[in-house]
Amino acid sequence: MHERELQFELEKLKLEKGAKENPVPSPVKSEFDAAKNIRLVPKFKEKSVDKYFPHFEKIAANLKWPRDFWPTLLQSVLIGKAAEVYSALSIAESSDYDKVKDTILRAYQLVPEAYRQKFRK
Repeated sequence: MHERELQFELEKLKLEKGAKENPVPSPVKSEFDAAKNIRLVPKFKEKSVDKYFPHFEKIAANLKWPRDFWPTLLQSVLIGKAAEVYSALSIAESSDYDKVKDTILRAYQLVPEAYRQKFRK
């Protein structure tokens, strides 16, 4: 009986030693974590909305953020009229970056026609 206990302990130690030498790799998390990247989103300034979107897109592309997450990251910094416009969008529209961008630019009247009018004045 005592010999069996010793063999059991010996086997147990061998297994523990093997586990320490060859640990099971933890699964790699391949999903994008928006929460960790929110702090990297540039601040939204209502006075320079026309310059904001190219700046945001450049950062998002350089950091290789999945385009599906762009609206989520963007909405975290929206203020004023842009936040109101975003909240008025439907769920489907608010998950489409291009739709969000166009709607916000229209709210600030920063569409090509507005630039033409400014230029003519």
